[in-house]
Amino acid sequence: MTPALTRLLDVEHISKRYAGAGGALTAVDDISFGVDPGEFVSIIGPSGCGKSTLFNIIGGLIGDYEGRVAVSGATISGTHPAIGMVFQEESTFPWRTVADNVAFPLELAGVPRRERLERAESFVALVGLHGFGHRYPAELSGGMRQRVAIARTLASEPRILLMDEPFAALDAQTRDLMQAELLRVWREARKTVLFVTHQIDEAIYLSDRVMVMSKRPGRAKKIFAIKLPRPREYEMRVTPEFNDLKLEIWNTLKDEIVV
Repeated sequence: MTPALTRLLDVEHISKRYAGAGGALTAVDDISFGVDPGEFVSIIGPSGCGKSTLFNIIGGLIGDYEGRVAVSGATISGTHPAIGMVFQEESTFPWRTVADNVAFPLELAGVPRRERLERAESFVALVGLHGFGHRYPAELSGGMRQRVAIARTLASEPRILLMDEPFAALDAQTRDLMQAELLRVWREARKTVLFVTHQIDEAIYLSDRVMVMSKRPGRAKKIFAIKLPRPREYEMRVTPEFNDLKLEIWNTLKDEIVV
């Protein structure tokens, strides 16, 4: 990892506590890490460990926390134009075509209709949906709708892409295909990605580094460097190097899982 002055995203000593009838609940506790420009970092941990809380703090959707989030060294508070977010839940607008869905952030920015649709079509093509701009979400598969959501986020030109289990609702085969597509889009769009997942295989396949979180209160237990060569193909998942990493991450994670 590069020095702090050249990192794109810094997360420093983040803690979040919620007040409740039974006393304060600590969701995440003293988490620090940085992400370099163009890097792909995944966060993995047991259910309830605070992954989504951390995601929403970085994205500016949760406030009143301890610590600091910074982009290019500058502290940020609330939502920030450098950060775009993709969620697990269905987020397309059913009354808008694919092109109009993708153009939505450009519409909010006041970009003239002709220009925003032209720009939207370039992002539609980037995510592999060329020719589907006139379609409506109901005419698309779940994987295609998630591509629309990714394209819409990219259209706002963020430098950092936060993705919270974006493929969790997809079947296994579609998920595998979407992972490969995401890697292609990441290479072509040259974005920095912070990706939340439950899947060890997915984290290894996609990432430059993988951060394992502890059970609640969520802490950064260990960060693994994924030194597998790129570009990556599906067949890499059956190599000894891949499976050695998977076992090492599993051994770090398994003690944190509460059943």
